[in-house]
Amino acid sequence: MSVVGIDVGFQSCYVAVARAGGIETVANEYSDRNTPACVSFGPRNRSIGAAAKGQVVTNCKNTVQGFKRFHGRAFSDPYVQSAKSSLVYDLAQLPSGSTGIKVMYMEEEKVFSIEQVTAMLLTKLKETAETAMKKPVADCVISVPSFYTDAERRSVIDAAQIAGLNCLRLMNETTAVTLAYGIYKQDLPAPEEKPRNVVFVDLGHSGYQVSICAFNKGKLKMLASASDAALGGKDFDEVLVNHFCEEFGKKYKLDVKTKPRALVRLYQECEKLKKLMSANSSDLPLNIECFMNDIDVTGKLNRGHFEEMCAGLLAKVEAPLRSVMEQAKLKKEDLYAVEIVGGASRIPAVKERVSKFFGKELSMTLNADEAVARGCALQCAILSPAFKVREFSITDVVPYPISLKWNSAAEEGLSDCEVFPKNHAAPFSKVLTFYRREPFSLEAYYNNPKELPYPDPTIGQFMVQKVVPQANGESSKVKVKVRVNVHGVFSVSSASLVEVLKPTEGEEPMETDLAGKEDEVCVLCFGSGKMIMQDKLEKERNDAKNNVEEYVYDMRDKLHGLLEKFVSESDRDTFSLRLEDTENWLYEDGEDQQKQVYIDKLAELKKLGQPIQERYNEAEERPKAFDELGKHIQQFMKIVEAYKTKEEQYEHLDELEMLKVDKQVNDAMIWMNSKMNAQSKHNLNQEPAVKVREIQAKTKELDSACNPIVSKSKPKVEVPKDEKAEQNGPVNGQEGTEAQPGSPEKGAAGGTAAPESAEGNKLPEMDID
Repeated sequence: MSVVGIDVGFQSCYVAVARAGGIETVANEYSDRNTPACVSFGPRNRSIGAAAKGQVVTNCKNTVQGFKRFHGRAFSDPYVQSAKSSLVYDLAQLPSGSTGIKVMYMEEEKVFSIEQVTAMLLTKLKETAETAMKKPVADCVISVPSFYTDAERRSVIDAAQIAGLNCLRLMNETTAVTLAYGIYKQDLPAPEEKPRNVVFVDLGHSGYQVSICAFNKGKLKMLASASDAALGGKDFDEVLVNHFCEEFGKKYKLDVKTKPRALVRLYQECEKLKKLMSANSSDLPLNIECFMNDIDVTGKLNRGHFEEMCAGLLAKVEAPLRSVMEQAKLKKEDLYAVEIVGGASRIPAVKERVSKFFGKELSMTLNADEAVARGCALQCAILSPAFKVREFSITDVVPYPISLKWNSAAEEGLSDCEVFPKNHAAPFSKVLTFYRREPFSLEAYYNNPKELPYPDPTIGQFMVQKVVPQANGESSKVKVKVRVNVHGVFSVSSASLVEVLKPTEGEEPMETDLAGKEDEVCVLCFGSGKMIMQDKLEKERNDAKNNVEEYVYDMRDKLHGLLEKFVSESDRDTFSLRLEDTENWLYEDGEDQQKQVYIDKLAELKKLGQPIQERYNEAEERPKAFDELGKHIQQFMKIVEAYKTKEEQYEHLDELEMLKVDKQVNDAMIWMNSKMNAQSKHNLNQEPAVKVREIQAKTKELDSACNPIVSKSKPKVEVPKDEKAEQNGPVNGQEGTEAQPGSPEKGAAGGTAAPESAEGNKLPEMDID
């Protein structure tokens, strides 16, 4: 059973797996543990990950990234509308009103949902895990930002289902980091002692999250969380891009934002410059050749100036830190450590402000990029029955307060109730009791919209059906179970009608299920499998074309090098001409052909090339085969000679049979000499006089005829009883009997040692110390 943790970031993704007794972040096909969150659409196929990242500039209108921020959002969402202007690809409205991505794919205009595009990325990450583990992957744990709302979380679950993944848990990124930190700590206080409080600061490319966690031995409890979904590494990149757009406008009269390709290149260079400034405080250059209108541009910046430009962003660092301390009702001296992770946490000015606020040196014991994926893999291992993991309980929190409202018959209007306050433990279930005569609905919503990074506070409406009055006409008692599940998703998981069938004293009421089961999201795959198949077919087509191209180049070089002696001049000229014609065809009519055309073209070339290659292979392997046959002949000749000189070792062998051996050896020697002589008179560019398989067959024939005769064992001679007793020595226990060859060995207690038992089919175990 696979155990996989997936961190789907705004810009980069990481996959961690449990194996070999620990957690490992696995590499993709480029031997890189970082897979870009990028999907590119082409006229024949899709590229995903690193291959798509390479097309950001060349195919910018059809290469999408940064789509994580659009999960669960309507096209009319103010955030979506404001983000459209900074994107090089197009957004469009889907029939449902949600946001879609418009691209040209298979030479047609297509609009894909955010769930579909995310599923494409998840499919790629799933393949990365399967390649690393060499087995299918289904179960996984996927990370989401702690500030995601119900709609955003449901959208990610849908994407996982489209990708064929069984998401055991959507795990908050901050919670994943706390698990990766705490499960390895051996010195945590006992459960009855005062917990160890640790702050976790996660500044990623698109969001800023802060949490406080209380650790005791074997458990962690999230105390509070705060975030700023509008602050991340991309915002620092944006400052640099705007600065250089303005500078290049003045210096070179270029309007960069009107050219999507130039803008993409500028974003890439500004991100590199930002990383360099984190490690260097001196002036650093930014140079881009043929940037726009064949103009080379250049600029420079230093860290001090950059920090001045980012003063507004840096001022936003402190608010979530203060908020989380107030929510947890802790003082700075109550904190054990402040752990910082996330790609943008490397910005020196950010670290300086966090450290100054808490008055502590920052702790960086975790891998800033991979901690989330590793925490998700640990959670998956805990949930998997196939792995043995140290007992470790995880209590998360509800990020926003959740309320229910309903029509109240008594008050003739709407009533409401807060069912899960902010930072309430999760997952968690509660039972609410209603008195009703007829079906009714409940509306769940976030009761503090100002906290949300999302415009719509509504979570959903839930119908409680089949409610009828009691037999006496009074209202029925209805128990409604509400729940925030492991994904952080709210639902009305069940509703039961409490019905008294007989008013007999002491009788318990009966409960009838009202079919208020946890609501299921309808997932439409929109041809996900068809697109995967198209990608596979296009890859096979390209591979077939590449095979022809590689064969042309390879054979052309060898005909005047390695294979030169094995082909006649006329044949070489004919074959060289055919290779040249094929090369020209590849870049003209053969540029875009079906897979079978390339396969047939390669087969035609191999009809000419294969015999030459085989003559070379024969010449390489023939001496080894003759050498092996000669060794066997020599071996049997020595045995025959030893038999003739009456050596004791072979005196038991039959004379007639040994004559057969002698004849077989002589025949083999004559055959080998004749073939070697014939081959020596052959030109290398001709078919060989003898082939390697014939020599190997002769060796096998010789062995089959001679081995059964010469390997016969000497017959055993019975030892008289008196001599046996004398050889075995005392039998009264002073000395043990020596084990004879082939007899069972004696154990330490004098008994026969039993053979080791084969281990049963045990599931793999992972002990985390």
